[in-house]
Amino acid sequence: STGLTEDQKEFQKVALDFAAKEMAPYMAEWDEKEIFPVETMRKAAQLGFGGIYVKPDVGGSGLSRLDTSIIFEALSTGCTSTTAYMSIHNMCVWMIDTFGNEEQRRRFCPSLCSMEKFASYCLTEPGSGSDAASLLTSAQRKGDTYILNGSKAFISGGGDTDVYVVMCRTGGPGPKGISCLVLEKGMPGLSFGKKEKKVGWNSQPTRAVIFEDCVVPVGNRLGAEGQGFSIAMQGLNGGRINIASCSLGAAHASVLLAQEHLTVRKQFGEPLASNQYLQFRLAEMATRLVAARLMVRNAARALQDGREDAAVLCSMAKLFATDECFGICNQALQMHGGYGYLKDYAVQQFVRDIRVHQILEGTNEVMRMIVARNLLQG
Repeated sequence: STGLTEDQKEFQKVALDFAAKEMAPYMAEWDEKEIFPVETMRKAAQLGFGGIYVKPDVGGSGLSRLDTSIIFEALSTGCTSTTAYMSIHNMCVWMIDTFGNEEQRRRFCPSLCSMEKFASYCLTEPGSGSDAASLLTSAQRKGDTYILNGSKAFISGGGDTDVYVVMCRTGGPGPKGISCLVLEKGMPGLSFGKKEKKVGWNSQPTRAVIFEDCVVPVGNRLGAEGQGFSIAMQGLNGGRINIASCSLGAAHASVLLAQEHLTVRKQFGEPLASNQYLQFRLAEMATRLVAARLMVRNAARALQDGREDAAVLCSMAKLFATDECFGICNQALQMHGGYGYLKDYAVQQFVRDIRVHQILEGTNEVMRMIVARNLLQG
């Protein structure tokens, strides 16, 4: 809580309490049975966590990017997988709120902010992951509709959610030919692939989203034709802060689990906590966590303030926090010894859930490219 305002400390406390009471006791069950905890998320939305950085006139909480980071970090201590989905949902609502016209904002945002409805973000395709500008899903204009064809891969919530923010090609090759459409479940021509079997993130379903001559009204386009790639990238700057924040929560919880295990577990007649090597490792874990947290919060402030270096700071924060926090969780598992590899112990789930954070919202290799390009361009 160091450096936070009284309001931010209160947001943090509310989110930590919710995580401890409404998420942590069910985290293992949601993972094992692959349950999408809709009712729990709706309870979170009653606290204002369904549209955290969306304007209040359409049901959002109107909070800052730093406030959002604090909330997602706290919630992630209870269930990283569920919080990560909530972060994607929040990004989608923000896109509609920011780039939609008044009619679109009022049509979509209130039910998304209350989590009566849920949203998915559709950018990645089977043939375009890191190279998002090469996406092939096409939308042909026909009168006052678009005819959409193609498919999206690895879509969080796909098939179970109600609203799909889709990046598609309405023009020529490259980023300037991409537009953004909002689709609703039940539209003719919209279907879904099989539910993917994943290492982690099991409390949120992941499916391919398929478009076969899917008819979408022109009135469902966000922004102008050709603005889609810009919308996608601006959304991802915030998404990178959000997913880094979820990593912080998992690492924080794992440090506490390791701390407890070292105190309780005895070997060679002494608690593990008396072993200086393990003391040093625990000290390193806590230090790396605080460093990552400061980096994420600095980037969140830069994004909120619209600073010129915000995009590169978001990339740095995502790269550093997701790498470091995975290392922290993995070290916590190691400290548990054989117990850490049992599903009865929460630390293994944090390791599994956090691993994908180094891949999504732009792989950490792409984050390095963004940072390097910024440095070399002077």
